[in-house]
Amino acid sequence: MMSQLLSYLSLPLVHLILSLVVILAFLGVNGIVLIYVERKVAGFIQRRPGPYEVGPWGLLQPLADALKLLSKQLVTPMGADKILFWAAPILSFAPVVICFMPMPVSPMFTGMEMNLGLILILAFTSLNVLALCLAGWSSNNKYSLLGAARAVSQSVAYEIPLLITVLAIAFQTGSLNLSEIVASQTKGIWSWNIFVQPIAFIIYIIAVTAETNRAPFDLPEAESELTAGFHTEYAGMHFGLFFLAEYSYMIVVCAVATVLFLGGWHGPFLSGPFWFILKTYALILVLMWFRWTFPRVRFDQLLNICWKWLIPLSLINLVLTALLVKIVR
Repeated sequence: MMSQLLSYLSLPLVHLILSLVVILAFLGVNGIVLIYVERKVAGFIQRRPGPYEVGPWGLLQPLADALKLLSKQLVTPMGADKILFWAAPILSFAPVVICFMPMPVSPMFTGMEMNLGLILILAFTSLNVLALCLAGWSSNNKYSLLGAARAVSQSVAYEIPLLITVLAIAFQTGSLNLSEIVASQTKGIWSWNIFVQPIAFIIYIIAVTAETNRAPFDLPEAESELTAGFHTEYAGMHFGLFFLAEYSYMIVVCAVATVLFLGGWHGPFLSGPFWFILKTYALILVLMWFRWTFPRVRFDQLLNICWKWLIPLSLINLVLTALLVKIVR
C-alpha cells in the first residue's frame, strides 16, 4: 500500500498538483504573517506598540482584517471596463504561484526542476506591471490612470538593471538553473555571491524594492498625491488580492536573492530549508525597514537613480564579470 502511494506521488502530474496546493497554502499564511510583522516593525521603528487589541499581542488582527475584506461589497465604478477591472487583481496574483515552482527551498523540495527557472521567474513577475496598467486604465479614474502610468515607467526602467545584474550571476555560474546556482556556492560562506559580487547585490536590492512598489519607491500608489494610485477604485477582496500579491512578490524577489547571493539552503552549519526560509525573511525585514525609515523620493529622482546610476553600474559590473570569467576559464 505504501509503495503504491509513493509511486503515485512520484508521478509528474501528481507532484505538480501537490506543489501548487502547498504553494497556495503557503502564500495565504505568508500574507497573514507579513501583515502582522510589518505592523509590528512599523510600530517598533515609530516607537509605538502596533496592533495589540485583537487577540494576544494583536496576533488575530490580520485575521480580522481579512474577514473585513471578505465582507466588503465588490463594486465596479460607473464607466469602468468591467472585464478588465475584474481581471486585473487576478492577473496580479496568479503569476506568483508559477514563480515558486522552480524555487529550490532544499535539495528535496523543488516544485519543478528546470534549466531555465530563472528566466521563468523573471518572465512571470513582469506580468504584474500589466495587471497594474489594466487596473489603472480600466477604473475610469484619473488618479488610478496616473498611478498606472507611473507603475509602467518605473517597472520598465528598473527591470533593466535587475536583468543585467541577474545576467552577471548567470555568466559567473554558467547556468540559469536555480539549483545549480545554489550548488556553485557550497565552498563555505565566503563563496556566497554577496561577497563575490557585492555591487550586484546592492543593485538587485534597490531594483526589486522599486519593482515591488515598496517605499521609498511607492510612487504608483502615493497616498499624498494619488489617493491610492492604481487601486483607488478597488475594495473588498479585489483590493485584498493586490495586497496579497504585493507580499507574495516580496517573498519571491527575496527568495531569488537568497538563491543568487546568499547560498540558498546552505548555512554555516547544517544545510536545509531552515536556512533558506531564514535568509528570505531576513531580506523581507530589510525591505520593511526601508519602508518605515526612508522618505519617498520624487518621480524624477526615482528615474534618475535608475538611468544615471544603477544601469551604468550594472553594465560595468557585467563587463567586469564577463572579463573575469573569460580569464579564469
